[in-house]
Amino acid sequence: MDLTELRWRFELGVAAPLSQPQGTPPRLRNAAVLLAFQAGSNGVELLLTQRPRHLKAHPGQVSFPGGKQEPQDRNLLETALREAHEEIGLAPANVELLGTLPQHHTITGFNITPVVGIVQQPFTARLNPGEVSAMFTVPLTFLLQQNNRHVMLVQRRQQSHPVTFIPYGDRLIWGATAAIIDTFCDIIGCDVQRITKRR
Repeated sequence: MDLTELRWRFELGVAAPLSQPQGTPPRLRNAAVLLAFQAGSNGVELLLTQRPRHLKAHPGQVSFPGGKQEPQDRNLLETALREAHEEIGLAPANVELLGTLPQHHTITGFNITPVVGIVQQPFTARLNPGEVSAMFTVPLTFLLQQNNRHVMLVQRRQQSHPVTFIPYGDRLIWGATAAIIDTFCDIIGCDVQRITKRR
């Protein structure tokens, strides 16, 4: 799959339009993340970051560039682009926005809007050491293989929650990041004839 095919598969199967999502459930804070895809040596690749271990929240975890919506952000699309620029030096003008995925509610109190985009030109990453310890890529072909994505029930506060895990090399992608990847793969991995008939 190349970037062109990714683009039209997403457009055929997308569950949400390129727009500001409406409404936030009570007691949840708005946030946005950027699923940034680029052409690489392994075909289409997804950019991911790893959080520094000194952070109080989610230390060492794999994540997307992204964060909380700030007052200066006109919408959540702008939040995702701003955070990607601040965290890894990806210029907003260098991202072709394709659309958004369904909002993802976390047990830590966030309403996350995943924004999908394509990096148009190669760029030199500038990592913000306060937020990112490393940036790496994962081939989309790896993520699309269902047997690489695992869901397990995890106990938290006497309740069971489904948690997605994606082992990749010496890293473990899990939680909201893995769940959002799983949703994306379900959308673009659908049979094209079935998507067309549904429309």
